[in-house]
Amino acid sequence: MGAPREAPKGPPTKKSTTLKHLFDLDLEHTGDGRLHTDGAKVSSSSSREAETEELLCTISYCTRVVFTFADPGESSLRQDLKRLKLSRILSIVHSARGAWPDGILSSLVSMLSANLFRPLPPPAYNPLDFPDEEIPAMAFAPAWPHLNLAYDVLGALVASCEPRALRGFLDQEFLSVLLSLFQSGDPRERERLKGVYHQIYARLAFHRKFMRKSMADELLRFVFDGESHCGIGELLEVWGSIITGLTVPLKEEHRVFLARVLIPLHRPKGMHLYHKQLAYCVCQFVMKEQELGGTVVKGILRCWPSTNCQKEVLLIGELEALAESMGENQFAKLALPLCSQIARSSTSCNSQVAERALYAWNNEQFVRMASQSMAEVLPPVVQGIERNLRSHWSRSVRELTVSVKKMLEEREPALYAQCLGDFNRRESMSREEEMKRKAKWDTLEVAVAKL
Repeated sequence: MGAPREAPKGPPTKKSTTLKHLFDLDLEHTGDGRLHTDGAKVSSSSSREAETEELLCTISYCTRVVFTFADPGESSLRQDLKRLKLSRILSIVHSARGAWPDGILSSLVSMLSANLFRPLPPPAYNPLDFPDEEIPAMAFAPAWPHLNLAYDVLGALVASCEPRALRGFLDQEFLSVLLSLFQSGDPRERERLKGVYHQIYARLAFHRKFMRKSMADELLRFVFDGESHCGIGELLEVWGSIITGLTVPLKEEHRVFLARVLIPLHRPKGMHLYHKQLAYCVCQFVMKEQELGGTVVKGILRCWPSTNCQKEVLLIGELEALAESMGENQFAKLALPLCSQIARSSTSCNSQVAERALYAWNNEQFVRMASQSMAEVLPPVVQGIERNLRSHWSRSVRELTVSVKKMLEEREPALYAQCLGDFNRRESMSREEEMKRKAKWDTLEVAVAKL
């Protein structure tokens, strides 16, 4: 990149009528409220025009001169100069009030586009390749000192400018490119972008539907196309704030989003990277309309992993939280499939999964709601408890199982005894069938040996 240079300042050519809104400068008054002189008005107007020209030159410089911070030939002094100019622009935008001239708005948005919108390097790693909690070091953007200021300018512009004035500048194309920056590998950029993007959503109401659809499409591409994406957690945080503000009854658009986007997000093996934000969004939906609990629980059970133990632990916790959010009538409809899955997980050979499933019975609200359907719930639970006590390899799992058994026997002694008797009869019949099957095989083997 060549040596950056500033555009020469030209003399003011026309008196501006909107500079007082840009710089928020008040004319000086005398003690009785009158202006000093006509010369003072001319001097103040000329000063504002000069400051406007200086601002436009500063914006132009920051638009033309973009540093990558990766080129050894770039001057650190010039990088610091641009940082100071961006800080100056930020200070002016922060202090501005009222309407902005279109020329300055256009220049500001062009400057932001030149500094923020850039080809992102390929991610240093694919998050889905690291199913464990340990994630390698993040790839920080070298140009963050300038990017951070550019995001601050954008946030200040959205906060200080009238939404109608921004409509023609922060258009759908601008928002689409801004959304793509969530794929940045720098967590600092994603965190700052999350705040700015939500700020735009809150201020520019006429863009909300487009922004929701764009974010939903981004999440769908991640789920169904298998694209690598570093910013799913941040996108879900934005969605969490949106869902919190939804009014009931929910629109069909939001119900479809829950069923077709949020529930399928439980499928990827890298779900642990964004599960906290995902579970929050899902629980908010269920808290707003409890009848959605059936859709969510059934969807999660369809996504249940068979070999990913860490994911299974997270889903058990989510089911427990959902049970707390649902009403008793809704829970009664889901008690059998939900508790059956927890009972199966309690017999897992992975001790962490088994312990997490058993800990669900320490939740008083979960136990209270399960008690409403104990006749349906207890048989599979007793089966899991007895199998753990007889054959599980982990001592801690067996100890937890004893504690759960004691609690359930105290709550429902007669029903537990009945379920235990049914389980013992099934086990006895199963052993008899196994012995008959073995005897048949032995007879066949003897017959074959005589041939």
